[in-house]
Order: sequence, then C-alpha cells, then structure tokens
Amino acid sequence: MSAWDAQEEPADSPDPSVTEHVRRYLATNGQSGYMEGGATNLVLTYRGRKSGKLYRTGLFFGADEDRYILVASGSAITHTHPKWYLNVVANPEVEIQVLAEKFPVRARTAEGEERSRLWKLMTDLAPVYHTYEARTRRVIPVVVLERV
Repeated sequence: MSAWDAQEEPADSPDPSVTEHVRRYLATNGQSGYMEGGATNLVLTYRGRKSGKLYRTGLFFGADEDRYILVASGSAITHTHPKWYLNVVANPEVEIQVLAEKFPVRARTAEGEERSRLWKLMTDLAPVYHTYEARTRRVIPVVVLERV
C-alpha cells in the first residue's frame, strides 16, 4: 500500500524517451522495459523537494542482497547531480516498482568503503558509468534503497 495519495498522478520526466519507457514499463508491469539498455530497470516515484509534487523516472539498478542500488550519474554532461537524486536526498521515503511489484523504500547515499564496493558492482553491470565518471568533476553518488 502506497503512503501517497492514490489520486495524485506523478509527473513524468521532461525527456520523452524516459517518459515513454516508464509508461511502457508500468503498462506491462515491467514485461517491456525491465531489461532496457542492457541492464535491469525500475521505476522510482519520489516527492519534489520544492514543489511537494510526485515525480517518477526509470533508472538502471543493481542488487546487493535485498537492497536495490542506483547510480546518480545523470548523463554526467553537467557537473550537477540529477534532479531525482537531489529530491531523494531531501525526501528519502520513496516508492519503487520492480516488474509488477510496487513497494516503499528508504534511500540513502553510500559512503566510503560501501560506496567503493557498490560502485564496482554497478560499473561491472553498466561500464558506461566509467565514461560518465571521466566527464565530470563530481563524485557520482551511489544510492542504496532499502525496504521499509
């Protein structure tokens, strides 16, 4: 059961390809869109830190035991964190959908040795993160999602 008002429709990404991916994922319970871009994907629903509105996006994820791992790379063309990440830091109680299962999770940013281990896990799954890392001056956050 979602902690959010079921009447509130989340806003989609301004990127049409992300919107199309998320809508296809939701319409098929992940049968189309779970494996996308060579990696497993989930749908993240979160609250805006300024607007208080719900937003959703599709993201690659990895698994670490019973936790879900995200990389806040954006395209790494800019030197700022993606908006979804800034919102999740401000409001860490979020919801994800993995295939047909939707459930609440709490997000936190991995630090130190944990971040190093999870960064390796994620770059093994999606080597493109190394390219993103080379393009930016920032440390790309690794986000841990744990069921609540």
